[in-house]
Amino acid sequence: MRVVDVNEFYSPTGGGVRTYIDHKMTIMAELGHELIIIAPAKENAVEERPGGGRIHWVKAPTLVLDPNYGIFVRGGAIHQLLDELHPDVVEASSPWRPATIVGDWHGDAVKVYFAHNDNVGAYPLRWFEGVASRERIEESFMWWTRYMARYLVNFDAFVTNGPALEKRHAARGLTVHASMPLGIQGGVFSPDHRDSELRRSLLEQLGLPEHGHLLLGLGRHHAEKRWPMIFDAVEMAGDRMPVGMIQIGSGVHTRRLELRLKDSPHIQLFRPVYDRIRLARIMASCDALIHGSDAEPFGLVALEGLASGLPLIVPDEGGCAEIAEPGFAETYAARDPRAAADAIGRMFARDYAGVKAAANTAAANVRTDRDHAVDLMRYYEGLVAEKATRFPAWFSR
Repeated sequence: MRVVDVNEFYSPTGGGVRTYIDHKMTIMAELGHELIIIAPAKENAVEERPGGGRIHWVKAPTLVLDPNYGIFVRGGAIHQLLDELHPDVVEASSPWRPATIVGDWHGDAVKVYFAHNDNVGAYPLRWFEGVASRERIEESFMWWTRYMARYLVNFDAFVTNGPALEKRHAARGLTVHASMPLGIQGGVFSPDHRDSELRRSLLEQLGLPEHGHLLLGLGRHHAEKRWPMIFDAVEMAGDRMPVGMIQIGSGVHTRRLELRLKDSPHIQLFRPVYDRIRLARIMASCDALIHGSDAEPFGLVALEGLASGLPLIVPDEGGCAEIAEPGFAETYAARDPRAAADAIGRMFARDYAGVKAAANTAAANVRTDRDHAVDLMRYYEGLVAEKATRFPAWFSR
């Protein structure tokens, strides 16, 4: 089966989307399928991948706000490519031009809109949270849902990357046909990577003794991640117990976060760690993962933490909440630093050895990216077969 993904979020210098697609491309090839990406670039080019799959770079303008990415404007070149490639399935995941470009294409492939994000949750619900209630904000932005509904009628299926997004979109009246939870790269993260000497060194850097509690925050320096709220919570919890935090990441708000932490003795920012084995050692050597984003569409960072044997401290809304189970997690009222501080206190007031054992047990069953690819291809095969029975003339040409 040939799947073509018209993807505005794919970039050579991108982050999570690039990692997800590169792994998915390799896994699909191993499963006997082919994944072809159509992505914006400064010049037209074709890039064959050694493990299978291909990237078709299409000349497009650079995104003004982030030069790492391009933005599709016209659909003619993409429609021509789709005609030449004869895909079985065409995916779009951006609600901007890719959704309408793919929706307007008249080919006979199955067309799938695969949602990886929720723009209402990521932006207006955060922008206006101090001005109006969440219900009022949702009501005011129903025009966005109506916009989505208009392009979704041109797709055969609307798929989300997990139950959190499925619930959000369904609550707004959209029909979600399937939830296909993501998974993490298998064989990388494990509780076995825990290093007591590394843990002791990290606590020492935070000015804490060995019996202190070491929290890990992992993710981009972006407003939706709510790092200042988490820092407030860790400092509040620090009034009751020896607790500190390392935060690994970078982004547009790095300087702002550095200024916020200049007088905070037990919280430090660390640059991104691109060596996955080193990152796995650091993660497994911490005592719990803490996260603040209630707009998180899925929660891959929580899965990576859990696969490392880390108990979770996460908000009660968003993708991370879908992963948290009482045996190894504490949840708190989203957007509330005091509630997050209380959750930190509850976590370390519990029998930590028992919580850690529960997390270690759960680590063995964390969903992998291969699990995701297998389920997704099985679902797509069903869609293709179902469409072939409805339009046999299309599929006999």
